[in-house]
Amino acid sequence: MSNLQGKRLIVTGASRGIGRAIALRAAEDGAKVAIVAKTQEPHPKLDGTIYSVSEEVERAGGQALPIATDLRDANAIASMVEAATAVFGGIDILVNNASAIFRAPTAGTPIERFDLMHSVNVRATFACTSACLPHLRRGVNPHILTISPPLNLNPRWFAPHLAYTLSKYGMSLCVLGHSEELRSDGIAVNALWPKTPIATAAVANLSPDRLPRSRHPGIVADAAHAILVRDARHCTGNFYLDEEVLRQEGMTDFRQYAFDPNTPPGLDIFLDDDAELSQAAGEGGT
Repeated sequence: MSNLQGKRLIVTGASRGIGRAIALRAAEDGAKVAIVAKTQEPHPKLDGTIYSVSEEVERAGGQALPIATDLRDANAIASMVEAATAVFGGIDILVNNASAIFRAPTAGTPIERFDLMHSVNVRATFACTSACLPHLRRGVNPHILTISPPLNLNPRWFAPHLAYTLSKYGMSLCVLGHSEELRSDGIAVNALWPKTPIATAAVANLSPDRLPRSRHPGIVADAAHAILVRDARHCTGNFYLDEEVLRQEGMTDFRQYAFDPNTPPGLDIFLDDDAELSQAAGEGGT
């Protein structure tokens, strides 16, 4: 399988950033994409709504279904999945992209922020996966792709922002567990994480100094596409990095993705050094 033509996707957190880029890349193949997020009205500081991205998906050649969803609400998730299957006739791919971020030490993290990150990140990943399972079992080459990091127990990634790390690693643990649980069903379950910072609104607002060393979301979208067209029965349980996936596809020049072509890309959080990247990318996995 070389493209996603006719495939039925749910992409969470799709109103901007990486989720939007993944939806648009799938649309180029003629996929059907449920654009799932909370944002219905334009935000003064953030671009994109479920409706604006849906229009972009349609222009790119796909079929879009905007579904406003509060991913903290399990009933809302169930209704979202029901709406997507009613229109598309099923689900082949779930992309767990939605994520809340608040990076601060323990004393500076209100418990409400802790709860928000765990509700949106790990709980919603689990709930969306659970709600989609009956449909994915009937899907064509079914995949679950979660935007979460390789599991890295270096304390440097816990000490500065323990609550955030726990929530992101919770998503990764879902990948670890579900990939084995669903292996016999032929459902691929993988994680994807950027090797470098990605020029999203979160980076621009929280870490503007990282923008020159960032890449555009398109690199994650292209890597996601490369994973999602692979044979689900022979591609599961991996913690992929975007650049490593594209290198597997034969790409060697990544300048097209650079936010600032004159600045070398940096290394994203949760990644220690290049010596560990090969292992994190899932080499030797299935």
